[in-house]
Amino acid sequence: MKLTAILASTTIIAAGAAFAQDVDKSDWPSSFTVGTASQGGTYFAYGSGWANLVAEELGITGGGEVTGGPMQNMALVHTGEAAFGMTTMGPAAESLAGTNPIAPGLEMTQACAMFPMYQTPFSVTALASSGIESVSDIPDGAKIGFGPAGSTSDTYFPRMMDTLGVNYERRNGGWSDLGGQLQDGLLDVIAFAAGVPVPAVSQLEVQTDVNIIEFTEEEQAKLIEAFPVSDFSIKASTYSTLEEDARSVSMWNFSIANCDLPASFVKAAVDVVMSDNERMTGIHKAAASTLPENWDKNKVLKWHPGAAEWFMENAGADIPADMIYGN
Repeated sequence: MKLTAILASTTIIAAGAAFAQDVDKSDWPSSFTVGTASQGGTYFAYGSGWANLVAEELGITGGGEVTGGPMQNMALVHTGEAAFGMTTMGPAAESLAGTNPIAPGLEMTQACAMFPMYQTPFSVTALASSGIESVSDIPDGAKIGFGPAGSTSDTYFPRMMDTLGVNYERRNGGWSDLGGQLQDGLLDVIAFAAGVPVPAVSQLEVQTDVNIIEFTEEEQAKLIEAFPVSDFSIKASTYSTLEEDARSVSMWNFSIANCDLPASFVKAAVDVVMSDNERMTGIHKAAASTLPENWDKNKVLKWHPGAAEWFMENAGADIPADMIYGN
């Protein structure tokens, strides 16, 4: 059984390598960047990892770039300042509609879907010493860190806290920086929207005692009704602090590509990422959801033609023609 799995994996990797060798690369860029987010967050770890993997497999220079997260990534990819990026379905929809706060009125239609990444759970963390064990325990005027300005967390979590009746002072910053502020007593709570495990939370667990706060059933239902999120459960195995699964809500993330990139280049990059999930989960556990069958989680963005071709050929994807860029 093990030998069969190894042979199958080797065949997939070899097929991917052969695919990249057999295509005409004359119009490929000589280098690329992937827009991620702040250091200490899942986007940075995941994005830098797959950027390095694609660069190595395709034999060109590439890497992750620190950014403000999903909103800024939509802008960077739309303008071509970054070839690739990562976004969340909510910010993607706002960007297409011209309501991205980075460039109000600009409809960012040059950012195309590339491949499904994972779900972003919304979770709340506080120091155990604070006594905050539920959302209702958060005191009036609490200083809450919502992540980098313009990030998915910063875009949606304040509105979610409003919906749940929390009165707070808003703070922004990179996840690592906010984790340090929480530990130093400068923040009461951090409201994370990031793939789990969030590196900053894992680091906090090592250094101090924390509470990872779940939503009640009623709170979860309110959020699902008011926002483009679905129910989610953070598995107890995700963090050493958790003794049982924690109730949450989540939003899907997708990798994006500038729509004008050569189809063969994007198809080759997708092939590298989607053909070997074991290597991707080695980069970050959240990649357990980076699977071909999750192509259908994109309900917002038009597909890059090269990506659409890969999913139709390899995942039996039934992508409508009007959802493929250029059609």
